[in-house]
Amino acid sequence: MASFSWINEGEEAVKIKTFLAQKGVSHRMFAIIKRGGGQVLLAKKPVLTLDTVQPGQEVTITLPPEKGNDVVATSFLPLPILFEDDNWLIVDKPAGLTSVPGKADQETTMVNRVKGYLVESGATDLVPHVVTRLDRFTSGVALLAKHRFAHGLLDKQLQTHSVDKRYYALVDGQLEQDHGLIDAPIGRLEGDFIRRTVRPDGRPSKTEYWVKERYANQTLVQVQLHTGRTHQIRVHFAHIGHPLVGDDLYGGPMDRGIDRQALHAFSIAFYDPFLQSTRQVHSPIPDDLKAVLANTPGK
Repeated sequence: MASFSWINEGEEAVKIKTFLAQKGVSHRMFAIIKRGGGQVLLAKKPVLTLDTVQPGQEVTITLPPEKGNDVVATSFLPLPILFEDDNWLIVDKPAGLTSVPGKADQETTMVNRVKGYLVESGATDLVPHVVTRLDRFTSGVALLAKHRFAHGLLDKQLQTHSVDKRYYALVDGQLEQDHGLIDAPIGRLEGDFIRRTVRPDGRPSKTEYWVKERYANQTLVQVQLHTGRTHQIRVHFAHIGHPLVGDDLYGGPMDRGIDRQALHAFSIAFYDPFLQSTRQVHSPIPDDLKAVLANTPGK
């Protein structure tokens, strides 16, 4: 069983349920502990959540193991790992690999492979919790939580857009501004189940960018997402007349030496509540994007 402990560093006694809620233990998590055979311990002895924790005392929760869902296939195909500890798994997703099982692939996706990796590692929690996902043909950093408590804590950061995700994108044409913010609402394209578009009744969406290099017919930009809409980067740059190179879905040029959208998630930074500091992980630029940049004519 996974266990997590905290010491009451305050100067007053407080109800255990209130104390744990302050640490991110949700009502749903309390229910899981109660129904699944977990425990709440005070000074290593079982207690009720209505009991109090005195200053200096330690409260521990133990969570029941998460058994794998048989509906999710187990794949032992390789998946590059950028970082791992007891709580997080950060992978370097290759372009072309689907993040989660669906119609296109139900057996070899990132989630299937992570499940296989957990099985091979002898983990007791066998449910991969996807915190950040990428489009199938976008490469780079993808963050997964190794247990539901970690996932719940990161969900709050996602809701406040405090998880810092950075991308490299190669867009068609030359951007005039060195820095810009695309603030345009995104919604579904009428009559299309896949494509999105900028529309007045869409959800608020913000994409910030910085020009890294200008070429004769395209621009390399660093991008930060301030919201997390489907296809957000691709839609926003197409909206301002600079679709991503290789992005046939949104009108990008297909003759530049890359057969997928030239988009790479190179960095993620988030506050790690277990470490109690910011954790940042980077992914190197993949070979296909390197080759395009190396063969791109200058200004």
